[in-house]
Amino acid sequence: MEMPQSKDAWARAYLLSQDLKYKTTPPTLPTTWNVAYPQADLRPGRPSEISLSTKKLKRITLGALARSEVRAELHHRFWHHELQAAELMCWAVLKFNETPEEFRDGLLRICRDEIRHMALYQQYIEGLGFKLQDFAVRDWFWERVPTCQTPLQFVALLGMGLEGANLDHTTRFASWLSAVGDSRGEEIQKQVGREEVAHVRFAARWFRVWSGSSDFDRWRAELPAPLSPLLMRGKVLSKGLRFKAELTPDFVARLESWDPSDETNVKES
Repeated sequence: MEMPQSKDAWARAYLLSQDLKYKTTPPTLPTTWNVAYPQADLRPGRPSEISLSTKKLKRITLGALARSEVRAELHHRFWHHELQAAELMCWAVLKFNETPEEFRDGLLRICRDEIRHMALYQQYIEGLGFKLQDFAVRDWFWERVPTCQTPLQFVALLGMGLEGANLDHTTRFASWLSAVGDSRGEEIQKQVGREEVAHVRFAARWFRVWSGSSDFDRWRAELPAPLSPLLMRGKVLSKGLRFKAELTPDFVARLESWDPSDETNVKES
C-alpha cells in the first residue's frame, strides 16, 4: 500500500485496510492535512483473520473467567472494541472533515491510543496461547455509530456514551480478573480505564463547545434513536473516573438514576 502523505489520507488508508498488520501497526502519521476526500460513509476493511458474526455474543460470567480460554475470548472482544473505536475515529475525520483541525487531530490521537491498547490485548491473548483468529466478533459499534449525522452526535455517542461506559466496564472487569488471580489482565484493564479518561474528557469538552451545555438532557437528546443512556453505563458507575473525565456530578447522578420505564425519560421522536 502506498504510504499516506496527509493525515486524512492516513485515516482513509487505516479505515479501508484489509491487512491485519496494517491495522495493528500502521505507518507514521503525516504532519499535514489535505482534506481532499469528500465526506462519505465509508465502511471498514476487514482482514481475513477476523471472523465476523451477526449474532449476539455469549455473555461471559465471573465464574467462567477461571478458564484461560474464556479470559482470552474476553480480551479478544476488548481488542475488537478498540479496533472499531480506532476505525470510527478515522471515519469521523473523513465524515466531519469541516470540523476544526484541533478536533480532527484529537480524533487521530485517540485512534493511536486505541491501536496501542489493541497491542496490549493481543500480547495478552497470545500469552495465553491463543490467536486473534480463534474467536468470532461482532461489529456492534459499526452497527450504531455511523447513524450519527453531526460531530455533536458523534462525541455524544462514542466519546461520552460508549467510551464513558468503558470506564465502568474496565473497573468491573479489573475486579473480576483480580478475583480469579489474573494480575496481568487486571493491570491491563486498569491501564486502559485510566487512559480512556482523556478520551471521554475530549468528547465532553467538544460537546460543551458545540452545544453550549453539559446538561444530561441535552446530551440524551443527541443520542441517535433508538439508543438510550441504558447502553452508556455499566451496572455500577465508576464515578471517580467519570469525574476525572470532567463529567459533572449532576450528569453522573442523572445517568446513574436514569430509568427507561420512567415516562419522563422517554426521548421525544
